[in-house]
Amino acid sequence: MAGSFSKLLTYEKGFISAMKYSVLFLLLFFNILLGCATHGDVVTLENRMSWLEQRNTKSEKYNKELKSRLEEYIKLLEEKEQILRNQSAELHAMHDQLKTEMQLLSGRIDETDYLLKQMIENRFKRIEEAAGLNKNRLTRIEQYLNFESDENDLKIKPKSQSEQALSEDELYSISKQAFDAGDFETARKGFKDLISRFPNSANADNAQFWIGDSYYSEKWYEKAILEYQKVIEEYPKGNKVPASLLKQGFAFLNLGDKANARLILQELVNKYPKSNEAKIATKKLKEL
Repeated sequence: MAGSFSKLLTYEKGFISAMKYSVLFLLLFFNILLGCATHGDVVTLENRMSWLEQRNTKSEKYNKELKSRLEEYIKLLEEKEQILRNQSAELHAMHDQLKTEMQLLSGRIDETDYLLKQMIENRFKRIEEAAGLNKNRLTRIEQYLNFESDENDLKIKPKSQSEQALSEDELYSISKQAFDAGDFETARKGFKDLISRFPNSANADNAQFWIGDSYYSEKWYEKAILEYQKVIEEYPKGNKVPASLLKQGFAFLNLGDKANARLILQELVNKYPKSNEAKIATKKLKEL
């Protein structure tokens, strides 16, 4: 019994010892297993961190490339915008230049128009004056000869001193014909004679204007300016004042005196704004 009990005790002790070793083994196994799982998680985490770093590096590189491209695109847009601005400025300058040239051309056309109109009017007047002169001459010849019917012979009355002198209209017409023919010296003598003999004549201001114009035609601009001034001062209500101011301005321009030319032309525009001469003066002022 004692031996059996002793064996039993020995067996129980061995069983308990085996159980202890098993528990220890299991604990050791779980500890080892737990230790392996933690290491794997760390490795996985490190891999993920590495992947994220790589991805972040790629993203940064892509962002840099995108930023670089965007900057290049913005720079290109700015360059194109600057080109467009330059082209716009050039177009604006060309427009202003064309506008100025058009104004100059328009001014020259108006000036030519005015001179042509004046020439045509002068020609018509010359034709009318020539017709009137021929009629007056015929009348004077008839008066000079003074035919009187008699039964068998022709009696001639002697002419009086008043009949020998030219009338106001005849003197003006003859002088104007000389002017149109380019005989300025003869024209001036005739116009001066008319002003002297008929100071209150309706043609006196015209005669004085043509005296100035004769000097202008001869390019004696200083003398022309003085003669035009007589029209302005002595016949202020006459119809030749605007034309005299205009030709005075042109005369100063031909002498190279732009300052006085501007003053005269501006005076014309201010005093006679609705006249044709004022329109020409306005456009001429824009050229100066």
